[in-house]
Amino acid sequence: APDQPSAPPAIASQSGGCGVAGGRMTDTRRRVKVYTLNEDRQWDDRGTGHVSSCYVERLKGMSLLVRAESDGSLLLESKINPNTAYQKQQDTLIVWSEAENYDLALSFQEKAGCDEIWEKICQVQGKDPSVDITQDLVDESEEERFDDMSSPGLELPSCELSRLEEIAELVASSLPSPLRREKLALALENEGYIKKLLEIFHVCEDLENIEGLHHLYEIIKGIFLLNRTALFEVMFSEECIMDVIGCLEYDPSLSQSRKHREFLTKTAKFKEVIPISDPELKQKIHQTYRVQYIQDMVLPTPSVFEENMLSTLHSFIFFNKVEIVGMLQEDEKFLTDLFAQLTDEATDEEKRQELVNFLKEFCAFSQTLQPQNRDAFFKTLSNMGILPALEVILGMDDAQVRSAATDIFSYLVEYNPSMVREFVMQEAQQNDDDILLINLIIEHMICDTDPELGGAVLLMGLLRTLVDPENMLATANKTEKTEFLGFFYKHCMHVLTAPLLANTTEDKPSKDDFQTAQLLALILELLTFCVEHHTYHIKNYIINKDILRRVLVLMASKHAFLALCALRFKRKIIGLKDEFYNRYIMKSFLFEPVVKAFLNNGSRYNLMNSAIIEMFEFIRVEDIKSLTAHVIENYWKALEDVDYVQTFKGLKLRFEQQRERQDNPKLDSMRSILRNHRYRRDARTLEDEEEMWFNTDEDDMEDGEAVVPPSDKPKNDEDIMDPISKFMERKKLKESEEKEVLLKTNLSGRQSPSFKLSFSSGTKSNLTSQSSASNLPGSPGSPGSPGSPGSPGSVSKNTSQMAAITTK
Repeated sequence: APDQPSAPPAIASQSGGCGVAGGRMTDTRRRVKVYTLNEDRQWDDRGTGHVSSCYVERLKGMSLLVRAESDGSLLLESKINPNTAYQKQQDTLIVWSEAENYDLALSFQEKAGCDEIWEKICQVQGKDPSVDITQDLVDESEEERFDDMSSPGLELPSCELSRLEEIAELVASSLPSPLRREKLALALENEGYIKKLLEIFHVCEDLENIEGLHHLYEIIKGIFLLNRTALFEVMFSEECIMDVIGCLEYDPSLSQSRKHREFLTKTAKFKEVIPISDPELKQKIHQTYRVQYIQDMVLPTPSVFEENMLSTLHSFIFFNKVEIVGMLQEDEKFLTDLFAQLTDEATDEEKRQELVNFLKEFCAFSQTLQPQNRDAFFKTLSNMGILPALEVILGMDDAQVRSAATDIFSYLVEYNPSMVREFVMQEAQQNDDDILLINLIIEHMICDTDPELGGAVLLMGLLRTLVDPENMLATANKTEKTEFLGFFYKHCMHVLTAPLLANTTEDKPSKDDFQTAQLLALILELLTFCVEHHTYHIKNYIINKDILRRVLVLMASKHAFLALCALRFKRKIIGLKDEFYNRYIMKSFLFEPVVKAFLNNGSRYNLMNSAIIEMFEFIRVEDIKSLTAHVIENYWKALEDVDYVQTFKGLKLRFEQQRERQDNPKLDSMRSILRNHRYRRDARTLEDEEEMWFNTDEDDMEDGEAVVPPSDKPKNDEDIMDPISKFMERKKLKESEEKEVLLKTNLSGRQSPSFKLSFSSGTKSNLTSQSSASNLPGSPGSPGSPGSPGSPGSVSKNTSQMAAITTK
């Protein structure tokens, strides 16, 4: 159905100077844009100028004039008609209808100018400027109202061919007045007038009386605008509706008539995928289709002032759809047959396609239901086995059938994600991962053949809804969140990340075409969402599968949007300020791809440059000490020459201040107190169950996935996950012996003098060999984070005591 047009764009959004010739800035209040409404209900810009109001001799009245600011030509000359309804909207818009289907708008740069012209219009029409519409259609003169109240009713001319023009004029003159509209509607109802008009229509068609047909068009269109359900009941009855459509074929503004009836009777075919036994239901479906067709295709686009006159037509269609859904829902035999044929392997492809399309339309109709009725609707479908049926359909080869099934699935997810989650968790107990409904959805997303990945974007949105903790049922023990996320990471996450892992086995993406890049960007978007909302599930997955290192390979992509997605993923992780993540990043030297991308970007001022600098600026501003030390120790020589921003010099300063504090015990103890305070306030502090979960063995993880070869995984996982280190980091040991260890670990000379030279493809091995050598357990160069020892051996004497405290 045609929507009401949005207001024209405000002139303030236009660029360029606001003053007029001669620099008189005061005239900005008179500066306006002129808009006209086109056939597509969009506002066309007719130019910018300055408005004034004055008496125009030719028009015999006060008029609005707009002269173009570019050349002084006349953009608008419009007489302020005493009976025209002017509307003021949003303080800077004045809208009115100049003639039938010709709407105008003035968009003022300033409210003061709008108010000034509005006062002139109200002055001409004798109205109070405080109103927002000068001619409220309900507001009639007392004399008119008295006449209407005193007259017993409206007398219609006799329904004859010779009087059609008179009837058309009567209908047109009655529309502006609510009381006259009311009386006209009652007269049409009581006298069976519409059926008589349709009889004359047949006579006119037989005689090819075009003038009479044009009058009938105006009469029937006017009756639609009366907005009366009782009249629609007559017009849309089985015997009348095709004749009503016939009358609307003869639009006087068109050179030749339209062929709507021919389309409805010959082209549009009604398909009963499963025979409908109820004649009333069948008739209701036919009627709804035709009325929808009248609304969308036959009736002309209503003007701004006619828009609300068709509200009853919208309601008629709406309630018809509600009735159809209700009648189908109650027909158990019909629904049982539908689902049986859908899942039957013997059903041929064409038939199955019709069945799926029917079910899709059925679900679309359900959107018109009230919430309680929609509950009952989806409950019925669920009891009928819609989810198992979708699983069967999604496993089929026919792309069109799968596409329709995806649309149905989206209705279910948007309506009740918990119902879908419950189903997929139950089926996981009986089926293999490959045929789980949620994995089929992921596979369709990955295998989308559309170059723009339209289907994949829709499916990614559905997955995001399903894994969003915000819409999971909040019970006392948070069962849905715990159970579903545990299920998702065990059975589905490896399917989602498979394309990412397959494409990042080398130093750069193995496939870097546009479609692959788009898909990987979608996957990264979902993973970034998980980092933000899933806390320990995603953390364990990233660290154990070395996901961040693989993602950062995409920084080498030729597609800037994909490289930025990879960077955004890392930025989200750093934004959590989580020391588990920080230690993982430092241990695997995961700033290296970022610094490489920064240097390869050179001096170009673009989004990549800004995003990378913002990441380092965040580390500096938030004073993330472990990462500050790591970046300066390892990458300072590569970054020291960047002086167009102060970020890196600021990081170096932070690092030096940090060193001074470590050398000064009093400062150090103060830093420890502040650090503990910050940890307590952290909203993302792990809950007890998360702590317990982190301390469990990795054997509980799925063991079928050797995604990262053992040699590629971060060495010394115990160091990353070590709860003792976490405890030490919070409590900060004060003995001088341990401070010495701390200093040695943090400042262990990890700087690489040849770093700046090693960014050519040939010399990458320097960095990798150096990093892998430093990662060996217990090696002196193994990087630690501030507050934690570099090697497990250095704290062996406190191990048992600390472990006991942490466990408790």
